[in-house]
Amino acid sequence: MRMRAGKRPTWISLNSSASAGAAVPVGNVIPRLEQLRRRGIPTVLVDRQADNPSFSSVAVDDLAGGEMAVAHLLSTGRRRIAFVGGPEGIRQVADRLAGARKAMVAAPDATLEVIATESLTVLSGRSAGEAIRLRPAAERPDAIFAANDLLAVGVLQGLMLMGGVQVPQEIALIGYDDIEFAAAAVVPLSSIRQPSALIGSTALELLLREAGSEAGFVPRQVVFPPELVVRASTRA
Repeated sequence: MRMRAGKRPTWISLNSSASAGAAVPVGNVIPRLEQLRRRGIPTVLVDRQADNPSFSSVAVDDLAGGEMAVAHLLSTGRRRIAFVGGPEGIRQVADRLAGARKAMVAAPDATLEVIATESLTVLSGRSAGEAIRLRPAAERPDAIFAANDLLAVGVLQGLMLMGGVQVPQEIALIGYDDIEFAAAAVVPLSSIRQPSALIGSTALELLLREAGSEAGFVPRQVVFPPELVVRASTRA
């Protein structure tokens, strides 16, 4: 499951009688999950770790993913890193930024700038990219970590508009999620890959186990590791 660009939670009913459901969350969905649980409806939190151990969840380690992305940029010699993403109230954004900051500890000579966006969309990324392109060259970052691939695609458009900034020669760029558009971009984008199929199948398995169990069911919190995918946007 990938981080949604919008701000409202998506609810998936797995059958017409709504006897089971999975939540792909943005924001605080725990009250809604508790309401479903009181109605006897089994639920699984997808794409975010459950803080409440009474709920099953399936997620990727976004803290490790953020650290992995910035560690990769630093390993290519980049030292002026920018994180593009927001709102920080979205758990995945906050975790990926926390991971980026963790990676920076290993490079005391490097800096991390946070460029906040209102949403996780191509248009928000393009606005951020255009703003960076209009800066004097000495004031631009030399690498950008975008909180998801939609933002990264927009940042790429904004940077390269009218032949402005070359990627990766002037600014390296990495996204998150490894959506299909990442590999197909005009400059193929490096990204942090989530095991989306495995997340989905695991969530379904947990949901069906809870739906078919008696009172002895023990909720599980499953966290998968992310994977770095290197493409042209961060190669020297």
